[in-house]
Amino acid sequence: MIIWINGPFGVGKTQTAFELHFRLPGSFVSDPEQHGFALFKTLPRELRGDFQDLPMWRQTTFETLRYLDQSHHGVTIVPMTVVNPQYFAETVGQLREAGVDVQHFSLLASKETLLKRLRSRGDSSRSWAAQQVERCMDGLQDPVFATHVQTENLTIAGQAETIAEACGLTLLPAQKNRIAQALRRFSTVLHHIR
Repeated sequence: MIIWINGPFGVGKTQTAFELHFRLPGSFVSDPEQHGFALFKTLPRELRGDFQDLPMWRQTTFETLRYLDQSHHGVTIVPMTVVNPQYFAETVGQLREAGVDVQHFSLLASKETLLKRLRSRGDSSRSWAAQQVERCMDGLQDPVFATHVQTENLTIAGQAETIAEACGLTLLPAQKNRIAQALRRFSTVLHHIR
């Protein structure tokens, strides 16, 4: 099974993915954004832009996730924003056509909440991520991007539990030690600084 966690920037995709990973033995987090960064290192500046616009990114994402589904015996968790229905069809759609069980969830929150969360991680209101909020919120209203999970009143653990329940998965209990929990989440943030 692949669990694809979609949503606007700042909604908590990565934290939710790693909460699931921490509480789901044998799972693996695969971040297709890394393919985009690798492509940028191999292309001249004038050919760069949004890496999702590159057909080879979509194909690499599809091939990598199909390989993981065939070769990895645990759940693969994918935190990745995709709001273009055609790109979604070329990744999630192709995986499903190839017989892969892809459970897709769009985490949502209000614009104000998203901007507040982005500021808390150091993004200004003029950052690239902040400028994408409305485009992502609008795009994710397309029915192809259901199932929606409203995150306004959910903790990261609550988001993970909502997704796991919808997938029929049983998670290990949430970590009770708040300091250890905070350190683990801070470590996730540090490992994903771009």
